[in-house]
Amino acid sequence: MMACWKLGPALSTGNSVILKPSEKSPLTAIRIAALAVEAGIPKGVLNVLPGYGHTVGKALALHNDVDTLVFTGSTKIAKQLLIYSGESNMKRVWLEAGGKSPNIVFADAPDLQAAAESAAGAIAFNQGEVCTAGSRLLVERSIKDKFLPLVIEALKTWKPGNPLDPATNVGALVDTQQMNTVLSYIESGHTDGAKLVAGGKRILQETGGTYVEPTIFDGVSNAMKIAQEEIFGPVLSVIAFDTAEEAIQIANDTPYGLAAAVWTQDISKAHLTAKALRAGSVWVNQYDGGDMTAPFGGFKQSGNGRDKSLHAFDKYTELKATWIKL
Repeated sequence: MMACWKLGPALSTGNSVILKPSEKSPLTAIRIAALAVEAGIPKGVLNVLPGYGHTVGKALALHNDVDTLVFTGSTKIAKQLLIYSGESNMKRVWLEAGGKSPNIVFADAPDLQAAAESAAGAIAFNQGEVCTAGSRLLVERSIKDKFLPLVIEALKTWKPGNPLDPATNVGALVDTQQMNTVLSYIESGHTDGAKLVAGGKRILQETGGTYVEPTIFDGVSNAMKIAQEEIFGPVLSVIAFDTAEEAIQIANDTPYGLAAAVWTQDISKAHLTAKALRAGSVWVNQYDGGDMTAPFGGFKQSGNGRDKSLHAFDKYTELKATWIKL
């Protein structure tokens, strides 16, 4: 899906494209290349080039015949691509990078059960390996004791298992390296004094798979590592707040600004909070809504430019002025 968000506008505006998938997940991109040949796209117009980032990716980023880089991935690599642009031909770099998205639940949320189920899905879907994962759950203090048990119960429906089993809704993390990263963040949560209230362990070790239980930490301070850094795994940090102003301050207090959600039945509060949040997408009484006709992208160190919508064409075209004297 990420690749198609890029390929659609890039190809339709007349560009030739080299798609370098992550070395951890190259097979779908190779399948796209095969389908492109079958569809009659001329050879050389859509190219898929698997390989490691530090070899193939770096070579592309430094190549003087590459006019534009468009990237989805971590903020760390996004920053490196900006350096490569400056070291080569000042190619434009459009970035969709990391996130630490706040999911804000006010006491007047219209349906706490729906909000709890959405909060569980926002962190467990795709094992939390989602840039917009709702990894920080900000809950108004007056309802936290009532709301958190609902989230814990909802999370029980997200059970890791064999991805080829139709009953599975949480698969394995992408590889051992990422699993160890997620487990190290869980250990950091313990060390920093957060309270583990759900999950927190590697499971199904007998299968050889990289499975980690969906995890919830309560009593999290926004200064903690698990609240500031993108984990890219199913680890949820629960943070209490007392006022809308405090919720906004906490929500904006990270280097990221990709997405956010607000749960309230007060439409004025929803508008004012959404306006104040430094995030490219804000969902009200839902999580992860969207449409191909609406732009998607981040503020701050979550990136620049927009995928989807007509705004995506800006990344793959140049403006030119031609003046003719008659």
